Amino acid sequence: MTTFPAATILGYPRIGPNRELKKAVEAYWAGRIDEAALDAASHELQDRTIDRLVGLGLSATDSSIPADFALYDQVLDTTAALGALPQRFADLAGTDGEVGTDAYFTLARGDKERQPLEMTKWFDTNYHYLVPEIGPTTVFRPLADRLAGIVKRQSARGNTLRPVLVGPVTYLLLSKPEEGAPEGFDPLDRLDDVVAAYRGIIAQLGAAGAEWVQLDEPGLVTERGSALVPLAERAYRTIAGEREYDGAARPSLLVTTGYGTAGDIAAPGSGLAALAATGVEAVHADLIRGALPTTEQLAKLGATRLVAGIVDGRNIWRNDLSASLKTLVELEAAAAGGLSVATTTSLLHVPHDVALEQNLPEHLPEWLAFADQKVAEVLTLSRGLVGGPAAVESEVAASDAAIAHRAAFAGTRVESVRQRQAALTAQDIDRAPAEERAEAQRARLDLPDLPTTTIGSFPQTGEVRKARAEFRAGRITAEQYDQFLKDEIARVVRLQEDLGLDVLVHGEPERNDMVQYFAENFDGFAATENGWVQSYGSRCTRPSILWGDVTRPEAFTVPWISYAQSLTQKPLKGMLTGPVTILAWSFVRNDQPLGETADQVALALRDEIADLEAAGIAAIQVDEPALRELLPLRAADQPSYLKWSVDSFRLATSGVRTETQIHTHLCYSEFGEVIAGIDGLNADVTSIEAARSKMEVAVDLAEFGYRRGVGPGVYDIHSPRVPSTEEVESLIRTALANVPVAQLWINPDCGLKTRGYEETVESLRNVVAATESARASLLAEVPA
Repeated sequence: MTTFPAATILGYPRIGPNRELKKAVEAYWAGRIDEAALDAASHELQDRTIDRLVGLGLSATDSSIPADFALYDQVLDTTAALGALPQRFADLAGTDGEVGTDAYFTLARGDKERQPLEMTKWFDTNYHYLVPEIGPTTVFRPLADRLAGIVKRQSARGNTLRPVLVGPVTYLLLSKPEEGAPEGFDPLDRLDDVVAAYRGIIAQLGAAGAEWVQLDEPGLVTERGSALVPLAERAYRTIAGEREYDGAARPSLLVTTGYGTAGDIAAPGSGLAALAATGVEAVHADLIRGALPTTEQLAKLGATRLVAGIVDGRNIWRNDLSASLKTLVELEAAAAGGLSVATTTSLLHVPHDVALEQNLPEHLPEWLAFADQKVAEVLTLSRGLVGGPAAVESEVAASDAAIAHRAAFAGTRVESVRQRQAALTAQDIDRAPAEERAEAQRARLDLPDLPTTTIGSFPQTGEVRKARAEFRAGRITAEQYDQFLKDEIARVVRLQEDLGLDVLVHGEPERNDMVQYFAENFDGFAATENGWVQSYGSRCTRPSILWGDVTRPEAFTVPWISYAQSLTQKPLKGMLTGPVTILAWSFVRNDQPLGETADQVALALRDEIADLEAAGIAAIQVDEPALRELLPLRAADQPSYLKWSVDSFRLATSGVRTETQIHTHLCYSEFGEVIAGIDGLNADVTSIEAARSKMEVAVDLAEFGYRRGVGPGVYDIHSPRVPSTEEVESLIRTALANVPVAQLWINPDCGLKTRGYEETVESLRNVVAATESARASLLAEVPA
């Protein structure tokens, strides 16, 4: 058995600093390159990533570098390694059950006949994973060829990597019962069968040369964590209880528990101790979002090594090295099995390198740590732990100076903002009763039953992106760019009228991103040039940096929305991003409570909404797709979150008149868990993702007794497939079985920014045709 490295990370951004993986995967989808070229591009990126990490100081030979490369998603990779295909995809399996590249992407993207696997958020982050579908007869096989191939290829380059898999308990926790599974079936019922396959996978990785294998078990930090610990004990006794599998030494095992506290939150070390007792060689604890184990709890780890997650893998602020080093020294004294320094989670949640940013405000870079800087922080803390404070004196001094500079900087606190917050009252988050609002809005908008609309954005074509780039590069003037945008808006408005939609949008061609656009127009934010972070598959976002108190210098959406409304007699929605989503999809300051920051953003939005209303806009949509995303993983922490998050939305939207219709939008989350919070938003119309989950949320709405307008999506925009008219009408019928016709709106799941126009137009035609058919059926049911 080899000793676990003194310094490590749990994962690294896998898209490439220039989004190399995104470009290669999308080229493969488009048929511009073949599988061999995709493999070559993937291998080249892996090589450069490992070389970069070695250059930063991680060892090439001690398993400190994780092999966490995925072409699309780490959960999908685990599904492929298990051969766990749902029956509806069974024909995609190879001769031995293997999941080839085309089958892999079909699971992710669907095909003409089949919807892809459902997608939802990874714990409380903006990363999305593909939900496995597990049934009583799902076949599990150890199919580690892809991951073992990475280990072998890097071994030939002189690198000993640590392969990474989602752990068996978390994998099944995140799964859903396959369609047709008996009532009451829980994928965790298949734990023993999955564990047997994991043993085979681990054996194959050992044969390929892996000395350590990392199994991620963040499921243990959720509300079910305490109940899952006995299942984890059972699983890991089978996986780790023997040092040899069939006469061959198995690799050593690291079990990670990022995103919170594993097991019983009242006893922070209990989950770790339970894992340690199974025979795993190292356990990891998140010391940023999780609780610090006590000396007594650490003693229960025995000879198992503690891997201390003390460098934040989810935010971009510089580590307080002085405080972290003090914590590590205290932990080392109590950890008999030894202590290693690590990140709290994989670094896939942060960009690659601050050094790639050339246009940040000059005060900001020294406050920041992206992935490469976090690797350096891990190594610094490890050196300080071994050599004492003197070994890292200069690094600690630089950290202290940056933290002090940030606290004292003028924009960090703006007194006028603080005074406005202090003056808020309960009346600022209240509106007239919903029934009174609905009557006034019906009179003003005069819409048919089952009104149709879209969520906001239309496809961002190559021409739109080119014009934006040319304007930023100074190759076209502001006047030329404005005219281009007006022409694009006019085209989108005409298209919607031709399609027969009832409530229109302007298409958002002026917006690069639904959060960055606001960050660029609010004070207290900064936008990056290259701060790309993977959201799902090949989709990447650039989270803005919310570093100071937030204000809105002037109206910025009003000119575009007003122009679009002038082109049509139909109502057109003003489009804004809500305060919680702006926080969730930004890197947010960590020096004050999130609720205080949310209220600052809400007040800036409230000013913009007032200007939209004054311009005559009758419907204003304030999107909150991330409401569920930030929900704490433990039930005890959820009420306070829902209170401030809901109140911040209401603060933004409650200044409007009764006849102004407030819309909101939520997507890709487990909505049943927060339906009371959704109701608390007090929006007049709420659109929600529902197509990929086959309208499951409609049942939740009915059971809750939801009483305002709602648009459960009927068109899954995260897949290129075009839904047929019959498919859409079936979803509408399901919705009508649960939602009164007077409340029901018809819309896609989400914005159309990432889709192409051909598929978008065909899909929206089918949506409108299905709606007209549903309206005709409703009329036929009315007695003469």
